[in-house]
Amino acid sequence: MRVTILAVGRLAKGPEADLVQTYVQRAAAAGRSLGLSPVDAVEVEARKPGKAAEAEVLRPHLAGAHVIACDERGAARTSRALAIELGRLRDEGARRAVFVIGGADGLEPALVEQADATLAFGPQTWPHALARVMLAEQIYRATTILAGGPYHRD
Repeated sequence: MRVTILAVGRLAKGPEADLVQTYVQRAAAAGRSLGLSPVDAVEVEARKPGKAAEAEVLRPHLAGAHVIACDERGAARTSRALAIELGRLRDEGARRAVFVIGGADGLEPALVEQADATLAFGPQTWPHALARVMLAEQIYRATTILAGGPYHRD
């Protein structure tokens, strides 16, 4: 199953972009033997401002995928629960899982409603660059959990 982080906006070169790439590469390597590969990060930009314009450029990337909208009002999950969800999707034959991160104002409500699931990183407000890093790290952590690697919460 292909796993994609789909985000509005482009990260500037710097530590956050480097961390996203590091975790995406680690997740792809760890997930390969688990059927969770490739793992990638895709950035899109809207030509006009606003949630509707952003949703317009996001939607073509969602066709045929299990969509998980990252939203502050979404469901919070433990790392293990996220790993179990990814494993379940893979086992049920999902070909793609796409995690969607909106722009500065979040995702268009209709896009969130149409998503198959939601994911929240807690009640705090996080910069988009850090949200991408945290999501990439959690996907990597999910692959290591599914691979049977040591997990300090067990």
